[in-house]
Amino acid sequence: MTTLSIAQIVPCTEAEGPGRRFALWFQGCPLRCPGCCNPEFLPFQGGQERSLADLVAEIEQARNQGIEGITLLGGEPFAHAAGASALAREARRLGLSVMVFSGYTLPELRQSPTAAGLLESIDILVDGPYRRDLPDTKRRWIGSTNQNIHFLTDRYRADDPCWKQRNTLEIRLDSSGLTVNGFPALHAKEFWKGSFPHA
Repeated sequence: MTTLSIAQIVPCTEAEGPGRRFALWFQGCPLRCPGCCNPEFLPFQGGQERSLADLVAEIEQARNQGIEGITLLGGEPFAHAAGASALAREARRLGLSVMVFSGYTLPELRQSPTAAGLLESIDILVDGPYRRDLPDTKRRWIGSTNQNIHFLTDRYRADDPCWKQRNTLEIRLDSSGLTVNGFPALHAKEFWKGSFPHA
């Protein structure tokens, strides 16, 4: 049975790619980008082991509630390429689009024998290591200016106005705690500093 190591899931978000999306963060990344947005997702220990079948059922439920695609983040999706590619293929089978954020560049991934299966199922790839010193304030959903957006199918286009909109911040509070997604770590500090009065 195929299992995947999952750090976090947001079943419906507008902060991780075009439209409403099912976002899944993998637990574990071999890269150590300074200022990583999700340092708690770097260790390969931790997270939750989930079966592919359970995840596909969850995605299908989200599709029935109106999502248009899935977004895979991390951690590093290509460090989990076998499970990620199986999940991406299932999403495509359900008629959903696939977007992936990777710290590797597309040329590096094309040289990797383990990356081909996942690359085949991606509509949008955002590649390159996150650089905290190069914040991107003009492209939506992109963390730093060194990163590139690759449209690997014709499902989306570079001239779509959605890429020029401001980044979206989402805050959720439920019985399991507070989660925030949709913006790089550099801006998080400024957000929290300006949001609440000092005691």
